[in-house]
Amino acid sequence: MRYVIYSGLLIICSITNLKCLADTPVLRVNSPSGQVRIEFLLKKSKDAGSIPHWRVFFKNKPIILDSRLSIELQNGPSLGGSCLIESVAANSGREEYLITPGKRRLVLNSYNESIITLRESTAGGRRWELAFRAYDDGAAFRYRFLPQDSWSRLIITAEKTEFALPHDTRAYALPLNSFTTSYEAFYQKKNMTDIPGEWLIGLPLLLEYPGVGWAAITEANLTDYAGMYLAKAENNRTVLTTRLSPLPGEPKVAVRASLPHVSPWRVVLLGEEVGRLIESDLILNLNEPSALADRSWIRTGKTTFPWWNGYHLENVNFRAGLNTATIKHYIDFCAESGIPYHSLDGYEDTAWYGGPIVPYQGADITKAHPDIDLPEVLRYARDKDVRLRLWMHWEAAKAHMDRAFPLYRSWGIEGVMVDFMDRDDQEMVNFLRDLLRKAAENQLTVTLHGSPKPTGLERTYPNLLTSEGVLNLEYNKWDETGCTPEHELTIPFTRMLAGPLDFHQGSFRGVRVEEFKPRNIQPQVMGTPSRTLASYVVFQNHLPMVADYPSSYRGHPGLQMLSKIPTTWDDTKVLNGIVGEQIIIVRRHGQEWYVGAMNDRRPRDLDLPLRFLGSGRYQAEIYSSNNRQLSRRREEVTSVDVLKLRLESADGCLIHLTRSQ
Repeated sequence: MRYVIYSGLLIICSITNLKCLADTPVLRVNSPSGQVRIEFLLKKSKDAGSIPHWRVFFKNKPIILDSRLSIELQNGPSLGGSCLIESVAANSGREEYLITPGKRRLVLNSYNESIITLRESTAGGRRWELAFRAYDDGAAFRYRFLPQDSWSRLIITAEKTEFALPHDTRAYALPLNSFTTSYEAFYQKKNMTDIPGEWLIGLPLLLEYPGVGWAAITEANLTDYAGMYLAKAENNRTVLTTRLSPLPGEPKVAVRASLPHVSPWRVVLLGEEVGRLIESDLILNLNEPSALADRSWIRTGKTTFPWWNGYHLENVNFRAGLNTATIKHYIDFCAESGIPYHSLDGYEDTAWYGGPIVPYQGADITKAHPDIDLPEVLRYARDKDVRLRLWMHWEAAKAHMDRAFPLYRSWGIEGVMVDFMDRDDQEMVNFLRDLLRKAAENQLTVTLHGSPKPTGLERTYPNLLTSEGVLNLEYNKWDETGCTPEHELTIPFTRMLAGPLDFHQGSFRGVRVEEFKPRNIQPQVMGTPSRTLASYVVFQNHLPMVADYPSSYRGHPGLQMLSKIPTTWDDTKVLNGIVGEQIIIVRRHGQEWYVGAMNDRRPRDLDLPLRFLGSGRYQAEIYSSNNRQLSRRREEVTSVDVLKLRLESADGCLIHLTRSQ
């Protein structure tokens, strides 16, 4: 690991680093290359004095216009009224660190920072700080709440951070019904001026600036704070304001904390092309380094997950369901197919531990359903070199994890999936961090379902392999619309910007879009088998499901490659991307490259330049569709070649590139 930090601390008492424009002091923070600029200013108001605002520029073009910064408090006047700048501290940081799992192994963290200490203009005014960081791929800031004699306890009722946008901005927004949400909805493309005032918008929010570039608003390092959402500011068509998830039973309180305290980072990802946002590591960089001294036990891989296919089995002499025979059947399939994990989940309305799936009613997660011989299942999995994962309701985890997690480690359990949180208020945020810490102490990896968007916590706790927080292929079980090709090509540019993405992948049972019908048993997917393979490269998912039943895979020409596709990467590049229409992502694992291409329901011809390969000759193993059937061919290629990809409706292509001998 190479690690270098450059820090230059400068305390400015006379505001020598600020430029005055029309009597308004402006502090500028430029990114290392200078293409991103953050400006802080105190805008003079006749009635309210000098009010703190911020704005952001990308290549000298405005991205965030003058936007007010304000925090409403229960135990005192709001922060963000008339202020004076007391001091400014300027810092620069540059480091390279290793991370695994991830979309690349070596991550560069390079930024310039200014920390501004403000004092309220009122007599005995409180002191507080704003930390601004400018990266070449984005801008971020956070509030810092300081302890002082007149202020010892933080109780936030609302955060009023503004994001004022140019009138011609276009948004890809996720409207949600409430703060108690699993983020499972369709993104909608709207002109900024047309977004309804009543929308509660989930993050990330993707923004297109015609002729300028792309941005996405989200948050990072959500720690002991409430999750952030956006909504239209009152009486303003192009200003968004922050909304915080309230504490349960306290609709007018979002955060309670002792001082000092900090908010999460408010983040604006930036890129000239939308694919650059996918490549960005900014969310990780704004989180704390790994809290785990030993990470050698963390292993990614694919897992079977019977719930999605409705526990359908074929050609067996037993009743499929929550029983020992079914679990052994899946373990046999994993062992023969090179799939390292099998998940114990739930059938119909019953969890593997015997209680209802939802609501949780107190069942003990160290004991199994009466039809499951758990000691025999553990022995059988161990003999077959297949490790088990255990699904559970979050309330079950909360009630039993202190006792259950050490027991799971002694059993050889690989990890847990925790479900149905559907919240990111401060209470839930703190529980999830506690869950990850206790899981890591017992060498358990974690998947989160029924969860809001990630905020980069996987850097600090790399045993967090993936999160859901998205409408995905489970909706093909019950929803008439289903998970459409256009939705699948929107989420890499929206939800996936926040972090690894779980998606109920794996079915080769594809149909044409117009033929799709939802069904709970043996669900259909819209598309082709080669699209399914491509999705394992397009979606960053370190514990992807193989969600269909064993006999649907046995003998299928795509199974060997499905099992082979890596689940963590050394590098990632986005070669092509149009939101909701098409994408080409290439990812490197060791010396091998994998290409995933996907399109919407319109047939397309795509060019794939191979410049990323470097020198030498490569064997390209190409999986594509021929009249919706999987086909495979081989070609020898070099970096000067351009592969021509012909995609059918709702199609995809997977290419595996290895050096020729």
